[in-house]
Amino acid sequence: MAYILVLNPIILGSAKDKFGHHLDSGQLVTATALVAAVMTVIMGVGGNLPLAIAAGLGLNAVVAFQIAPLMSWPDAMGLVVIEGVIICVLVLTGLREAVMNAIPQQLKHAIGVGIGLFIAFIGFVDAGFVSRIPDVANTTVPVQLGATGSLTGWPVLVFCLGVLLTIGLMARKVKGAILISIVTTTVLAVIINSAADIKSWGLTTPKIPSDVVAAPDFGLVGHFSLFGGFGETGALTVVLLIFTLILSDFFDAMGTIVGISAEAGLLDDEGKVPGIGRVLFIDGAAAVAGGAASASSNTAYIESAAGVGEGSRTGFSNLVTGGMFALALFLTPLLTIVPLQAAAPALVAVGFLMMTQVKHIEWDDYEIAIPAFLTIAAMPFSYSITNGIGAGFVAYVVIKAVLGKLREVHWLLWAVSALFLVYFAIDPVRQLFGVK
Repeated sequence: MAYILVLNPIILGSAKDKFGHHLDSGQLVTATALVAAVMTVIMGVGGNLPLAIAAGLGLNAVVAFQIAPLMSWPDAMGLVVIEGVIICVLVLTGLREAVMNAIPQQLKHAIGVGIGLFIAFIGFVDAGFVSRIPDVANTTVPVQLGATGSLTGWPVLVFCLGVLLTIGLMARKVKGAILISIVTTTVLAVIINSAADIKSWGLTTPKIPSDVVAAPDFGLVGHFSLFGGFGETGALTVVLLIFTLILSDFFDAMGTIVGISAEAGLLDDEGKVPGIGRVLFIDGAAAVAGGAASASSNTAYIESAAGVGEGSRTGFSNLVTGGMFALALFLTPLLTIVPLQAAAPALVAVGFLMMTQVKHIEWDDYEIAIPAFLTIAAMPFSYSITNGIGAGFVAYVVIKAVLGKLREVHWLLWAVSALFLVYFAIDPVRQLFGVK
């Protein structure tokens, strides 16, 4: 899971907020390592489970590409803090399980698949493998191969080689395949850049740093605003954005916690995780910490399975993992030389892994298959995880209503779908009546 020290700064650092501001990549590395180190240790001590914590992939994509363009970075991170607080409250009141049960299991899988496709698409775009309109060739397709309809340039070649290396290592089931690919392609990029002095790498240029070790820069810690987002986008949009974060966090955390505990043989006779309340509360607190440090929402990592595979059964392994993240605080110069093209193959790989959930969807049952499809398709095609969730929820409720099965729909799903309808319709209605 060390790759998150590269991917989180890449994802958050490549996005602009409403005012065109970027987050500093060096400060993002520090924030990412800091929260991962602290919360992983807390999970080990407080939860006594071998569950490492770090910035969640998918969650950071929501923050970077869905929330930040609508407001300032401090406001966006403030919503992450609010999301974490709400999760903690839901855990303390016992409502978290009720919220999870309100959503059909197959729609949960569809959300995971859609986020996976969205993350993979981000990887392709950021690497320059596909480009958006307007482009150099002034074509009429939404996206195309490369900048002019073909692949050109050394940076794109580095990305392609990185993808091939990653999938080759994954196919051979090599441990640490993603991290090995990032390191290897970064070294290749440094060599190529030294020989050709290329200017088109993007966010970071792969140059050998003058210093390998440096004091951590905590400039982003505490750089958040709790309620500024409400003024920037309106209460309805903010509520749905927070709801999107909560859903994404719920699914990631619950699946990971139960899966790792089962693999470690820690489930009780009823198939429950011992001390699940403490574990879920710490996971919610990790979201608060991530937002407060501008590292995006943090959550339990499925890569914790590596420690379980080596025999870990308690939180002691978290002390080691947390210590390694703490050490990374001083390696910022080394971590910030990774170009987008070396990190993007990891996004494609993670997208593939998330998409494997598609096998759990019953495609012969149109009642669930159509909402699932709309959820999956709308996320990458509209470049919005929120839109995908909304499309799936609304379609599910409408289909149940048409079939006369309204009682099968949980009241919470009704309420959220109604909010999404207002969210989708509010701008067209305003335009119809000339209201700004």
